[in-house]
Parts: sequence; C-alpha cells; structure tokens
Amino acid sequence: MHQYRTHTCNALRLDDAGSTARISGWVHRKRDHGNLLFVDLRDHYGLTQIVIDSSSPIFSELEAVRLESVICVTGDVVRRSEETVNASLPTGEIEISVKEMTLLAPADPLPLQVNSDDDYGEEVRLRYRFLDLRRERIHRNITLRSEVIADIRRRMVDQGFTEFQTPILTSTSPEGARDFLVPSRIHPGHFYALPQAPQQFKQLIMVAGFDRYFQIAPCFRDEDARADRSPGEFYQLDVEMSFVTQDDVFAALEPVLHGIFEKFGGGKPVTAPPFPRITYADSMQKYGNDKPDLRNPIEMSNITHIFRGSGFKIFAGMIEKDENVRVWAIPAPGGGSRAFCDRMNSWAQKEGQPGLGYIFFRDGEGAGPVAKNIGEERTEQLRAELGLKDGDAVFFVAGMPRVFAAFAGQARTQVGEQLDLIDENRFDFCWVVDYPMYEFDEKTRKFEFSHNPFSMPQGGLEALETKDPLDILAFQYDIVCNGIELSSGAIRNHRPEIMYKAFEIAGYGREELESRFSGMLNALKFGAPPHGGSAPGIDRIVMLLAGEHNIREVTMFPMTQQAQDLMMAAPAPVTNDRLEELHIRVVLPPAKPA
Repeated sequence: MHQYRTHTCNALRLDDAGSTARISGWVHRKRDHGNLLFVDLRDHYGLTQIVIDSSSPIFSELEAVRLESVICVTGDVVRRSEETVNASLPTGEIEISVKEMTLLAPADPLPLQVNSDDDYGEEVRLRYRFLDLRRERIHRNITLRSEVIADIRRRMVDQGFTEFQTPILTSTSPEGARDFLVPSRIHPGHFYALPQAPQQFKQLIMVAGFDRYFQIAPCFRDEDARADRSPGEFYQLDVEMSFVTQDDVFAALEPVLHGIFEKFGGGKPVTAPPFPRITYADSMQKYGNDKPDLRNPIEMSNITHIFRGSGFKIFAGMIEKDENVRVWAIPAPGGGSRAFCDRMNSWAQKEGQPGLGYIFFRDGEGAGPVAKNIGEERTEQLRAELGLKDGDAVFFVAGMPRVFAAFAGQARTQVGEQLDLIDENRFDFCWVVDYPMYEFDEKTRKFEFSHNPFSMPQGGLEALETKDPLDILAFQYDIVCNGIELSSGAIRNHRPEIMYKAFEIAGYGREELESRFSGMLNALKFGAPPHGGSAPGIDRIVMLLAGEHNIREVTMFPMTQQAQDLMMAAPAPVTNDRLEELHIRVVLPPAKPA
C-alpha cells in the first residue's frame, strides 16, 4: 500500500465498499457526536468523510487535531446508511472507518477559516494567500484558469499557430503605461524594462518569416489597480499573423473565444461568430464608452435638433452659443414614473452633476418640466423618434460629448441596472473598430497616439501627409465582452516611411525614433510582410467565466491595491552593497507632515 494514499479524496464510490483504503489531506471540518467523531478530509480533488468510534485507541488523537492539519488515515470503506447519504458529494454514499491515523503536519490556529466563505478582507487574505487558495471557490477559480489556458493552447495549435517565448528583459516602449525598470549591473546607468507587452518582438517574429505566432505572455505595467486590472503583472493570449487583413484576424480569434466561453461558460448563450462590429464613433455615441455592454439594450441618441430653438432655454442656449454642443437622449424602457426619474436625478447629483433632465410618458403624453418647456409637438417628435410608449422615460445630457460621454455611459448603465434590463446570463461579444490614430493632449498641446503606435493608418502615408491628424483612423480594434475590454489589436504598419511620418506627428524626431526603436525600424527596412494581431487578456477571460467581479479572485498570487505582495514582503529595500553594485543611489521623497 502506498505510503500516503491509495485514493484521492474524490475517488471512492459505493463499489469500493468493503475494501481498505488510505487517503491523505487537510482536516476540513469536524463534527463530534459523542460516541462518534466525523471528519471531512479534503485534498485538491474533493472531500471524503471519515469516522471513528470513541472506543478506538486513536480517537482522542484524532479529536485533538486542529482544522487544516494534514493527516493520513487508513481504514475500511463503509456504505453509509440511507438517511446519512450526502447526495451533494461524489463520495457521499461512503465513508472510511478509521483504523490508523498519522499526523503529517499539524496546523497552528487559523487567521482565516478555510471551510467558510466569509470575507476576511484583502490584507488577511493576501498575507495568508496559501490558506485563501484552499477555499473552495477560489481553488475552483484557479483550476478553471489552468483548464482555460490548456484549452486555448489546443485551439491555437489546431488553427496552425506556433507558440514562441519572447524576452522578459527588454527596452522601454510607448505602450501607454509606466514601465517596470531593471538596473543593469554591467552597464552602469542603463536600465532594462519589463515588457508591457511583447509588441515589438511579435512583429519581429513575423518579419523573421514565421507565419502564425501565439504565446500565453506575461506582461508588466506599473499601473494602479482596478477591479479588472492587476497593479503589476497580467497574462494575455498574444497573437500575430502574417499576410492578413483585419477580417482575417477576426476570423482566427472568434472561434477560439466562442469555443472557450461555450465550453467553460456554464451553459450561458455566447455570441456566435461573426461578432458584431461597432465603430469607435458609434460606440461612444450609443454607449458612452468604447467598451459597450450589449446585454444592456439601451442605446443613446443624438437629439440636439429637438432642443435647438426650443423653449427649454438651458439646452437651447447652449446649442445656440456653440455649434459643437450636443444633447443626448438615454431611453429608460419601463422607467416612466416621477419616483424613478427623481431617483435618477438624485444619483446624477451624487455623481457631481447638476442633475439629469427627463421626460416620462403616461396617458399618451409626456410629463415633467422638460416636456412642458419644449411643448407637445417636440415631445411627440422625440417619443416617435426614440420609439417610446406609455410607462417609459427618457433622460438627457448636454454639452461637449468628449466631456459628458463618460457620465452618459454611467447613466445608461445605471438605468439598465435599476430597471433590471441587463441579462446577466449570457456572454455578448463585439469588436470596436476604426479607432482614431491620434488624440490631442490639451496640457502638452501635442498629438499623441491614441492606441498602438505601431498600427497602420487607414489611407497609409497619404493620410498622414494630407489629413488633419485627428481625422485619421487606424486599423485598430478592441474585442469586448459584457462591457469588459478583453484585448486591443491592430493591423501593423510594415513600411518604414510610414513609421517615420506617424511618429513625427506624435513629436518623435528621426534621431529619437532611430535610437529608441532601432530594432523595429531596421527590420522594416529589410522586407516586412503585412501583419496584424491581438492579445485577449487571460485574467479577464477567466474572471468572466468564473462570474467574478475582481481579477484578484482568479489570480493565484495577486498584489494588493497598493501593489504590495504581503505574503512575500515585496517590494522591499535592498542593502547598500547591492545598490552600489548596481550603481544606484536611493533618494526618498520628503516625509509628509503629520
């Protein structure tokens, strides 16, 4: 018999009754019934109930064992009586009558209970992450993550992709976030950067003549934490393809994503390929952001013409004063009551807005101050254009869209949630396409790349030379699921003259470009194929599949929101000897006044 186990804690069944078995695991739960002690023993695979009679010479020894101690037991597999069968467990028809017990590792008193779903707070959970990972929900999530990654690999290989690994120590890149820097010992004053993404390397793989690349790639960005973003590192399905158009990239990724969500999504409906495509401009107009949650049926509309010259002087005056002012309508199907409209108005004020204008419909007409001011004819025109009926409402935001769009998107979501319009039991995918190549930074008064700097502008070199930079679109796209951006991607620029011009518009001189991106630039000069790709985030995919709202719940060893690893005590100071070896002097910021 094996030293530790003949079976796992999920393996024994009714057919094994009458045999002798040995299992090992953690003491999950104990129930003392006086003459009988029942213990649930747990390992990675599941639970098995063991039982010992008080007449046993090892009864007191097992009784004294603390929860989460590791034990090995040997005994007879016994059929449970009919009334004690646990139908919720695969092993629920049997139990082990303990004859021998070995304490393999005793446990100290626990800082958090493994057999409970109670929330002990971020600090306790992450300081004792090895205990937190034993808990059923998060243990299941991490196992799901492994299964999803294995299935992704299989699907990519089946589509003719080859997996390659790219360097971790590299140079800085304008990916839109701060780099993590690594000092060089043998090159004083010089630093490596951890890759924000393998962007340049995967393009160079295409230039090198490999056709279809993928990698489950670690990425590092010195960013603040959010619910859907880790503060230091994350993983993505990094993909690049040669001789492809945007359509080809979509056709390669859609079956993979659809298949993963169909297999691991718990039976929820998944958008069938081809996924809907929404332009960036339409997404901002209809949904207030470029990450539309299509489970919410509400679409916003530009109804500026309804208020131009109307009796609602606040909006009419704004429109008359500035031709760039817009009024957007946010329909609220089923929200046609003054009480609901007042609640939404109060919510808007809590969000720092002056309020939220509205009209609600009853008895065949519009009601509320806005309806009264614009008059019956305009109100009816509005109702007809938006397809509203009695029992519905509509809310309004006005001003410059670039200023109010984010709030309008939040209001759309708030209406959808409050009226229970969002179907939580499905996965809705879409592509957001036609991103602007550049944006203008009001502080620096310079054009900046709005997306990936290595993207191909629509119209190529001619567009860069003849168009207003803010009018240039790029072959850039995002894949979105249920309002979560899973990845950005693009068809890449493969011509050096286009790269020179594109970076010149963003303020990079020829010399700086050749210095900072010499590898990429030189590669393009020796014959680069048209190529493109994308990089769906593994963490976010698993978060959606697990039904979690925080990426920490699907990451094995995450950092805190303050980017600290409490378990391993990182980041930490280093000795002066080590700093001298790296030619670094630490200059701390002045202490903040108490």
